[in-house]
Amino acid sequence: MFSSKPVLTSEDIKKILPHRYPFLLVDKVLSIDLEKDYIVAQKNFTVNEEFYQGHFPQASITPGVLIIEALAQTGGILIYEKGFKENIAFLLTVNNAKFRRPLVPGDVAYLHAEGVHLSAKGGKFKVKAVVDDVIAAQAELSFVLRKVDQM
Repeated sequence: MFSSKPVLTSEDIKKILPHRYPFLLVDKVLSIDLEKDYIVAQKNFTVNEEFYQGHFPQASITPGVLIIEALAQTGGILIYEKGFKENIAFLLTVNNAKFRRPLVPGDVAYLHAEGVHLSAKGGKFKVKAVVDDVIAAQAELSFVLRKVDQM
């Protein structure tokens, strides 16, 4: 499936994304194909995640908005690796989102993002989160790029 050695570690990801705990939701990148505009990352959902304390504590599930955020961050890493290093991607739209299987403590989610359209102004991704070879969530995300120095 994927190499056991990550393409990017959590320390590498911190140099790319502006997010930090508790909102850095990508643990490592397993695969990047810049020619096909495709990336696969990993998020380990542990019982220690703070949101499990209050999101259905009797039967903890990961909030859908956090799954979408993890997928958006995965796309943001691909954008950076494609050469848009002076930009930050901001989420514009979430379309056709479907949550097919709950993510629970102990799950390892493989976060897939495929660039449908990527340009200097923004673009669109098809994304999916896969757990145990089953699609847990999927959506289409669009984003706009802004220069870091114009923030």
